[in-house]
Amino acid sequence: MSKPKILIAFYSRNSSTELLAKAIAEGALSEGAEVRLRRAREFVGPEVMRQSPGWSERATEMNAKYEAPTEADAEWADAIVFGTPTRFGSISAELKAYIDGLGGLWLQGKLNGKAGSVFGSTSSKHGGNESTLLSIYAPMAHLGLIIVPLGYADAAMFSAGTPYGATHVSHRDTVMPDADHLAVANFQGRRVASVARALAGPRIRVPETVS
Repeated sequence: MSKPKILIAFYSRNSSTELLAKAIAEGALSEGAEVRLRRAREFVGPEVMRQSPGWSERATEMNAKYEAPTEADAEWADAIVFGTPTRFGSISAELKAYIDGLGGLWLQGKLNGKAGSVFGSTSSKHGGNESTLLSIYAPMAHLGLIIVPLGYADAAMFSAGTPYGATHVSHRDTVMPDADHLAVANFQGRRVASVARALAGPRIRVPETVS
């Protein structure tokens, strides 16, 4: 049985998205996958980061735990799972910068046919979780990824999350993901690994039509 390779490329500032990423990784590992967890990096200067108390310190801590995602990681993977906090109802600039940097692989067609999935978190209720996940579907389609939604294919989906991907509401960073939300993320990891394994398996050759 093949061992699917999963890249989880995420941005997290206050750990909510990070915890979802780790749960997705655990789910993928339980399906026999090989996983790379990567945190996208800030590109603003220290003066901007100082405007948000604790941002610089948390970034330094997380960057010590996770390497930055690279083009080589995306080329290596059978599936890419993108994770982001919501920024005004859309993707964070940090993760978007990584996706924009995959243009070279896109030009060579090296991402076509890989699985792709998304997850995210927001600070406030109805703060744009679903619109953020859907905003990432568009660049994934351009990259040629086969989008893997969650649907309601697991009992965990009836308690938390969205059919588009795992989510969490932190209520201004006062609440971390609970067991229900982590269960959805775990399921997402298992589902993506299963789909990636199927996509990476032997391909059936379609006979040419004789005219």
